[in-house]
Amino acid sequence: MKTLKQKVVLIRHGETEWAIAGRHTSYTDLPLTENGRAEAGLLKDALKSWQFKQVFSSPLERARETCKLAGLADGVTLDPDLTEWNYGRFEGLTTVQIQKEKPDWDLFEHGCPEGDSPAMVSDRVDRAIQRIRAIDGDVAVFAHGHLSRVFATRWINLPVQDSHMFVLDTATLNVLGAYHDAPAIVTWNAKINGYS
Repeated sequence: MKTLKQKVVLIRHGETEWAIAGRHTSYTDLPLTENGRAEAGLLKDALKSWQFKQVFSSPLERARETCKLAGLADGVTLDPDLTEWNYGRFEGLTTVQIQKEKPDWDLFEHGCPEGDSPAMVSDRVDRAIQRIRAIDGDVAVFAHGHLSRVFATRWINLPVQDSHMFVLDTATLNVLGAYHDAPAIVTWNAKINGYS
């Protein structure tokens, strides 16, 4: 049995205008706000002591910009499997707006019309995790809110529907690893220097 010593530092991108408003943002490729750039810049000091074997990022601008401002853009691999959940017809809407149309709607249970289903996102994340676990050393991953919540859930072998249990703010550090060789969440939703 392989001993699980690897750490994965999972980083949600910095703040965007739609993140502030609670609007679902997938393929709408928004830049970071000024505050989002400041949040991302603070990650640089927090990450400087890590020796990452590989850095992965979603190809979307907000994740790439966060990676760059965190000082890890050299040699980064853009991974389409880390792209945010495709919200389809719900792109740009808030949960309140969606629930006016579908009162019982839950992203992790129902997915999005003309977008991703929970199984589709779970499959993407499982592929990314499989590639990452094959790397001998620590890895940094720059991604998005809902995608990162699914990543944590699948890391510890829970079904995608349990992802609602992991609240995640912008520009947060999350460390995934192991406890007695079982996948574990080591740190979750950690903000740097008091940003909230």
